[in-house]
Amino acid sequence: MSPTTGAPRSRLRILVALAITALLALTLAACGGSSDDDTSTAAPAPTDLCAPPGLASAQGLPPNLDEGAAQQQEDRYTTPDVTPLDQIDTANLGLATPGVLTVGTLSDAPPSICVDSSGTFTGFDNELLRAVGEKLGLQVNFVGTEFAGLLAQVAGGRFDAGSSSITTTDERRNTVGFTNGYDFGYFSLVVPNGSPIQGFADLSEGSRIGVVQGTVQDEYVSNTLGLDAVKFPDYATAYANLKTGQIAAWVAPSQQAEGAIAPGDPASIVENTFSVNNYVGWAVARENQPLADALNSGLDAVVEDGTWSQLYTDWVPRELPEGWKPGSKAAPEPELPDFGAIAEENASAEGTPTAVAPKSTLEQLRDTFFDWELYKQAFPDLIKTGLPNTLILALTSGIAGTIIGMLLAVAGISRTRWLRWPARIYTDIFRGLPAVVIILLVGLGIGPVVQGLTGNNPYWLGAAALSLLASAYIGEIFRSGIQSVEAGQLEAARALGFSYRRSMALVVIPQGVRRVLPALMNQFISLIKDSSLIYFLGLLASQRELFAVGRDLNAQTGNLSPLVAAGLFYLVMTVPLTHLVNYIDNRLRTGREDRSGADPVEQNIAVERG
Repeated sequence: MSPTTGAPRSRLRILVALAITALLALTLAACGGSSDDDTSTAAPAPTDLCAPPGLASAQGLPPNLDEGAAQQQEDRYTTPDVTPLDQIDTANLGLATPGVLTVGTLSDAPPSICVDSSGTFTGFDNELLRAVGEKLGLQVNFVGTEFAGLLAQVAGGRFDAGSSSITTTDERRNTVGFTNGYDFGYFSLVVPNGSPIQGFADLSEGSRIGVVQGTVQDEYVSNTLGLDAVKFPDYATAYANLKTGQIAAWVAPSQQAEGAIAPGDPASIVENTFSVNNYVGWAVARENQPLADALNSGLDAVVEDGTWSQLYTDWVPRELPEGWKPGSKAAPEPELPDFGAIAEENASAEGTPTAVAPKSTLEQLRDTFFDWELYKQAFPDLIKTGLPNTLILALTSGIAGTIIGMLLAVAGISRTRWLRWPARIYTDIFRGLPAVVIILLVGLGIGPVVQGLTGNNPYWLGAAALSLLASAYIGEIFRSGIQSVEAGQLEAARALGFSYRRSMALVVIPQGVRRVLPALMNQFISLIKDSSLIYFLGLLASQRELFAVGRDLNAQTGNLSPLVAAGLFYLVMTVPLTHLVNYIDNRLRTGREDRSGADPVEQNIAVERG
């Protein structure tokens, strides 16, 4: 027997063992702790950006406010007053679930909207909306989604309201309605230290300006400044690109910019702008004026009883600009501490800030992607929440996609054009459209029709979208495998008396499937990774898959290490699968290895004598 006999099996065992060892190591690292007699110095715990910073973060008006860019227009949208709370009929608010306000929100913009270390959607915007819901006697359920699709989901009825520090603009009012303002916002211009860009006036066509896609900053750069922006899906990714020099400037909400810049970072805020006409409000469907009126009434109530002031002081303590206050025009002025004076006292108490040496490129890469403390912090949620949901989505959509794909393959080679043409059209459409478009079409298009069955929860609609997407590719894989089987196989089966259907089912199709196993496994690996796109439909915290879990912790800490940790889990799942299918393919092609120990020549002689 050749010395290499059994090598595929040995490699498979080694890979499986490595995968199991890696998962055990991740679990132990996540759950283990240092012993009591460990005298080593513990690394400082990562800062949770999704926690109320309190008066220690109080700020006055920004000293570098661009007064010339501030568009001081008359406020055309704030209501003069509101309906009294006792006159609000909560049964007539057009809610998807009576008594429950389903809210689409984000997880990546602390301290306004984020997911904290316990997996709860919180932040100033969301805590304030919870207080408003309590005034109205409504239960508030938050669901995570992407900002790029949030307003469309509110307009389409997926969410009753949107809470995401949404700055109101005339263009956005064409899609959704808005409540009165509960916050305001500056636009901050963040640039690398030493940059020649020192204000918005210095931005030009040659500047790579980063924004988060779909935000009012995106609109400001594109429409007001007339420049092409580099668009990112979230704030953490945009800031990481600024720190590594991939963009020359970042236009961001002031709170997110100030929260992202850490001591030693090679970046700073050089200028801010403000418009009193574009306040921050909650989004509702345009036709659902009763809900907007109810939220306005609740907002005035929490302003009047001091809840707004308390939450504002805890989460975003900064001096109000002249001419702005929360709620309707009839709401009382909120009573707030003198944030400007407190900010000066804090600065005096801290003394002259110690100069922090700028980090080298290698240090920035290490801190951004390879923070071991954050890896250990991410592992429990990745194992407990992300891994099960990823496996559930991949397995259910993989099984359903394989069944539908086989039907498409058989229909695609059918002699009947009424089966062949629909199969080809289906395949062309679902292979030609981007995966995100298919997921949004199924989730937002079919969701309202079947919400009685799904409870307005798109989790399984997302799995269905992945199944439809995968079936188009799997169908083509099966079709190519079936058509690769020699025509003589079918003819021989027919000569033995098998019908066409039995010949295909028992002879041709099994051989075709065996030939395409590697391609099928590649498609299943792609399906595992595509499961992260379900987040666009909006998921509860308990439904987040690996990428979403890593992204939430990324938002809490402003560091990309949790995303790399999530990537390790994808590797642990996909690499062994790749080698497993190679082993199976080799086994099917070569057959079971000979373990008898007999010489092949002697075996041939014995066969001839027999």
